[in-house]
Amino acid sequence: MPDPQISAIRISAIICTHNRDGYLGKAIDSLLAQQFDGSYEVLIVDNASTDRTREVVESRQSDNLRYAYEPTLGLSTARNTGANLARSEILAYLDDDAVASPNWLQTLWNAYQQWDKLAIAGGKVTLLWQDVSPPRWLSAGLSENLGAYDLGNEIVWIDRPGQTPRGLNYSIRRSFLEQVGGFDRNLGRVGKNLLSNEELHMTELALSQGWQVAYLPDAEVAHHVAPDRLTPQWFLRRGWWQGISECYREQLAGRAGLPQISRGTERLLRGIYRSLQHWNHPAQRFDNFTYAYGQLGYLQAAIVGMLSGKGDRSS
Repeated sequence: MPDPQISAIRISAIICTHNRDGYLGKAIDSLLAQQFDGSYEVLIVDNASTDRTREVVESRQSDNLRYAYEPTLGLSTARNTGANLARSEILAYLDDDAVASPNWLQTLWNAYQQWDKLAIAGGKVTLLWQDVSPPRWLSAGLSENLGAYDLGNEIVWIDRPGQTPRGLNYSIRRSFLEQVGGFDRNLGRVGKNLLSNEELHMTELALSQGWQVAYLPDAEVAHHVAPDRLTPQWFLRRGWWQGISECYREQLAGRAGLPQISRGTERLLRGIYRSLQHWNHPAQRFDNFTYAYGQLGYLQAAIVGMLSGKGDRSS
């Protein structure tokens, strides 16, 4: 017979972490302090950390807190490990440098109970600036690279991948995740690279298969802005990897080949043109320049894919 404690767990809160012991404690504490009507668990997946991650977890005593070590580096790998170890149908992922609002899990749980075709849901993300201030060259659009996400104060049904909830505040129904074979390891961060778009890929799969994706404003979290990210170099690097990620996502969807060269070139020229248009406005100028720079990463990945014969990653 199934363990009654396991079957009673309604939702699993999962943190996948890699060398973030300075932030991790606050993230865990925000989950242990959830105002939730029922049983839930908090699972920490230590993704090959070499810092004090395990000590941070073990210093917090709670019956619903568990620790697991995943030696293979990669966010998608760690997320799949968390899903395999979790003991509930609803999986809620929080970044290791984020802080969940007290009703985060309850809001997510209620939504999945109300809509049985809801596959993916996430909420508003605000930024915690700590001892730094936003630089004058940082636009609202580029702030999204730091995790900011706000579609308003009403529930929004997502109908295109570009609006998908942020991975730092992200939940998914287990049955859907198993249906699509888990998070794709071709996408998502591995070590210091900034591959992304695994959430966009999931939204594309969900919508194409008749599932629903939702933005829930009350499922709010706050995300720490690391000071080392507030440099033009970091945003350019982030833009470069965003371009590579978008190229890979298209290849997974079977949209590889020469059309990628055309799309990337058109977007590169558009970004350069708009950057020149906004020359006297530092934030908009840098926003468009970063966008253009990202298309170079996109084009490089597309060309490499074509030359290697691996452009179609859908198989």
